[in-house]
Amino acid sequence: MPSAKRSRSRWYSLPVLPDDITQAVLARKDVARYLRGGHGQSEVQARERIHAYLDELRTTQRYPIYRALKHPLYPILRKIERIDEHVDIPQKATRAGRVIYISNHKSHLDYLVEPLVLDDNGIRPPVTAAGINLFGGPLGLLHRHVTGAIPIRRNTKDPAYLVTLKAYVAELLQRHDLLFYIEGGRSYTGELKAPKTGLLHATLQTDRAHAVVVPLAVAYDLVLEDHILAHQGTKRRQRPFGREVAEMVRYAVGYQSRAFVTFGTPIPLADYDPEVRRDVLTLAHQTRDAIGQLHKVLPTAVVASAMRPSIARRDLEARADALVETLRQAGANLGVQSGREAVELGAPALSDRDVIHFERGGLFRVRERTVLRYYARSIQHLLTAPRPPFRTH
Repeated sequence: MPSAKRSRSRWYSLPVLPDDITQAVLARKDVARYLRGGHGQSEVQARERIHAYLDELRTTQRYPIYRALKHPLYPILRKIERIDEHVDIPQKATRAGRVIYISNHKSHLDYLVEPLVLDDNGIRPPVTAAGINLFGGPLGLLHRHVTGAIPIRRNTKDPAYLVTLKAYVAELLQRHDLLFYIEGGRSYTGELKAPKTGLLHATLQTDRAHAVVVPLAVAYDLVLEDHILAHQGTKRRQRPFGREVAEMVRYAVGYQSRAFVTFGTPIPLADYDPEVRRDVLTLAHQTRDAIGQLHKVLPTAVVASAMRPSIARRDLEARADALVETLRQAGANLGVQSGREAVELGAPALSDRDVIHFERGGLFRVRERTVLRYYARSIQHLLTAPRPPFRTH
């Protein structure tokens, strides 16, 4: 596995001071306005709600302990080869100012893989925004007191929570970089989902003159939870994280994959006004589109897209070859150069995962159509007509 390449500065071990952040959050205009009452509650009730949400959001990053976590996690990390692309981008960006990493979301492994790629290259660690369902039990204590993850309540409309979250993120960005996922939760269909704007709007509340968004794409030959996500299809309800871990352990038997983490050109935040809804949407779509273009096209995705219910190897290679050429013309970040290479590398991986089967007669047949579609959809955004730019001026 890759090892750390540079010594770390003592900056990493400095804890966030909760009282400082609390005071700063309470002093922000939006929060002060909410604390004056309204929304059917008294000033005392408003203050209690704000403080309760601040207690929930409060996090501390103890980086020396965080780095040590690689050792107990080795049984799963050794199954994943981490490959970074354009890592010079975050190296330069972190020297220049504050960085907000915005990524697609494929797997629970993302929380491990992406920060460790930064660590492998001696880049200061960001605080990560994660769904609140990940904060139960011992893992929740780990997130809150070691890795510095922020628990996020997705899809809530509570004005007290929204104003507290935006203020907290803005103040946290005065002290730390941030990593979050533009799609919100993981993609249950394999496709790149529409962008969520809540956290993005929160980051625009910080000092935008010295902050940039660095688009970040993660792609796996095989996603550990592929069968789980594909068969669930949509996230109908919040499941306990412990149950998901138990399911992931089942599919981890024999699991091996590469993880490509690709960094894109920084987007300066100074050009966008948080009070202008069009600016927020433009930034969200620009970031999402950049992530889609950075996403590594891997052999499993090409084979899944070219596959038919029953197909001969020669025909599969021809279809895959045509697909690779189409992707090349679209400027995709190719991790495979020909149809033959795609089939040679992708078909055995999908076969080991029991998604397809190669019969003695020389035919490939589909065994798990739903999972196959999951992988095919992961590159669908590169095969459709580009969306027209949102900003018209």
